[in-house]
Amino acid sequence: MNRTLLWRGLLILAVLATALYVVYPPEKKINLGLDLQGGMRLVLQVQTADALRAETDSDMDRLLQSVKEEGVAGATGRRTGDSTFEIAGLTPETADTLGGLVSRYGYNNRWNVSRQDGRMAFTMQANEVNAIRESAVNQARQTIENRINAYGVAEPVIAPASGYRIDLQLPGVDDPERVRNLIKSTAFLEFRLVRFPQGGGGAPSREAILANFGGQLPENLEILDGDVRDDQGNVVGKQYYAVEKARTVTGRDLKNARPSLGQFRDPIVEFSLSPTGAEAFSKLTGDNVGSGLAIVLDGRVVSAPRINSQIRDNGLIEGNFTQQEAQDLSTVLKSGALPAGITTLEERTVGPSLGRDSIESGLKAGLIGTALVVLYMLVIYNLSGLNAVIALALNVLLLFGGMAGFGAALTLPGIAGVILTIGMAVDANVLVFERIREELRAGRTVRSAVDLGFEKALSAIIDSNVTTLIAALFLFQFGTGPIRGFAVTLTIGLLASMFTAVFVSRWMFDLILSRRRVQRLSI
Repeated sequence: MNRTLLWRGLLILAVLATALYVVYPPEKKINLGLDLQGGMRLVLQVQTADALRAETDSDMDRLLQSVKEEGVAGATGRRTGDSTFEIAGLTPETADTLGGLVSRYGYNNRWNVSRQDGRMAFTMQANEVNAIRESAVNQARQTIENRINAYGVAEPVIAPASGYRIDLQLPGVDDPERVRNLIKSTAFLEFRLVRFPQGGGGAPSREAILANFGGQLPENLEILDGDVRDDQGNVVGKQYYAVEKARTVTGRDLKNARPSLGQFRDPIVEFSLSPTGAEAFSKLTGDNVGSGLAIVLDGRVVSAPRINSQIRDNGLIEGNFTQQEAQDLSTVLKSGALPAGITTLEERTVGPSLGRDSIESGLKAGLIGTALVVLYMLVIYNLSGLNAVIALALNVLLLFGGMAGFGAALTLPGIAGVILTIGMAVDANVLVFERIREELRAGRTVRSAVDLGFEKALSAIIDSNVTTLIAALFLFQFGTGPIRGFAVTLTIGLLASMFTAVFVSRWMFDLILSRRRVQRLSI
């Protein structure tokens, strides 16, 4: 055996040994997808309007602060829509001052500004609106992925979908209720000033709040509700708060959160803020000592303590929590606060029994298809067909080794990808064998026919595999869930088939031809 043949053989052996090491034992190394293992699928709608309102409030507050620092008195601001606000109470001189600030700080690069009757209206530009919406979806996807990874789901599919939605597939989930609660605890955290009732505690009804304001709620306020709990933490009623719409500090400013115990050994959640959030929180609490501060979680007031002094970068959340509730709340906050609220549009649970049926059906189809392919190759190409069968077996080993190595999940469409890979791998052998037959019929020697057969078939093999590979990459890029599973399986299988059908199969022919002078090839 010449040295080139030896090194090629050693390379093949090393690749196969690596694949076998990575994939064994397969029941532990190959992750199964949702349709095979069972689990949950959720389609979540990201309420991107929440992110727009938070961004609008933030820009409005920064602009008002700049106005005050310039010594302009009487200017007030209010949000007039999800992505619009106005500054009122302006004289012609102060309007000019405000216009200068808008230009100085680059607001006109993000907002369309108009003046009218002592007011200056700001409308967020369309490209900024779209960017904030897309960013909210991406941040929400990343936050949910952090939580799911902490839960320990193997190979979850968490992908953005059209309409600012997220497609979430969780294979192998054995406690759907816990996951459901984890996902629905969106933890969109806000700190808002309470304007009624003052000094903590809530009103017994919405009517009581409206009566305090003469039946008409000011435009800068809205009514939120919260639970009333007894000493054991059980919900016994509701109470209501008139809070400012402005969201000066939100969950985006959160740096860390952890469960702890309060003054009376009751469970609480301690939190710390980022430098930017700490600065805004310090100003918010420092300017409003004596007022109530509503801690709003997912649109509901968890607690509304009185601000006794300025608070900088640390605080606590109280709400008559149980120990488990405090732990769960700190977990979802620490894993990343969502930039917007989320609602569940669709929820489906796939039982393990259905997954087992899918596995059995997929294996049966795969075995039948493989058996027919093996039979066809042996009948049509005689002993040379054995070469293709060996290459095919090695191709399947490399395919599953690649899936285990990259941590890819095997789905029901993925099984279809395996079967398609087997067909394409054999197709490459068919191209080579037919070329060899043509050369033998033309009177070539066996060695010359094998050399020319592989050489002339190579371009067709590469073309067919590369075009299919491009299609698989597009499926992976733009598909979701099972479609991506099919694309991953097909991509790994195509790369493996090119290696086995060309490199391994050629090595086996060369090995046979190197040992003896072959006058006739059974093909």
